[in-house]
Amino acid sequence: MKISTICVSWNAAKTIRFTIDSFLKQSHPDKELIVVDGISTDGTLDIVRSYNSPSIHLHIGKDKGIYDAMNKGLALYSGDAVGFLNSDDAYHDPESLGLISCALENAQMVSGHVNLVPDHLSGKVAWVRKATTYQTGAFQKNWVLPHPSTYARRGVYDSVGSFDIRYRMAADYDWILRAIEIHKFECVVLDKVLVDMQAGGLSNSGFKASITNIKETLRSRQKWLGSGFVDRAVFERVWGRVRRILG
Repeated sequence: MKISTICVSWNAAKTIRFTIDSFLKQSHPDKELIVVDGISTDGTLDIVRSYNSPSIHLHIGKDKGIYDAMNKGLALYSGDAVGFLNSDDAYHDPESLGLISCALENAQMVSGHVNLVPDHLSGKVAWVRKATTYQTGAFQKNWVLPHPSTYARRGVYDSVGSFDIRYRMAADYDWILRAIEIHKFECVVLDKVLVDMQAGGLSNSGFKASITNIKETLRSRQKWLGSGFVDRAVFERVWGRVRRILG
């Protein structure tokens, strides 16, 4: 099974080598990396081109934000299944794609755990975002799969569609909600860490970002699940972030 990885980048010269190196080290042989760059000016493009690998495809152009760039990647990939790896994240070990591919032989979607790390050199782990199996009503209880470790077969994306770019920070949450709640796709959860996610990305960039994320995820639940002005997931999400701050 060919696995496509879409990597959205913009001025990621400090981190994208970790991302690409982790992809090239994957033991799974049938793979491709689609780098969708928003016209970087810091040397990112030179770094990507320096690899000169037939499994890496670079596409450059202006976009309307990260989810618009992800949608461009969805129009370009050629694999049987696809997932996303941000330009400051990395696969946890060389077996990640192999585990994903093996699981997808008998599943439509697969997910696993994500380590949140301060960097890709120290080996420190700030916390682990665990993937858990869906149960009825889970989204109203603040459940969601970690997007960086969630892969789906082509037919799932064909059915669910692209990311809704009206969301600034939660289009991945909205997509997963649509896939599981609306289209009823089942996801196999692997009890393995698949991705190391570097702290400081869009969804982890401070108080204002947290508030925006909470508002947008609520808006998605209101649209698709009929949630009220607030719901249990809002309180669960706020409390979860407070717990992480307090350690």
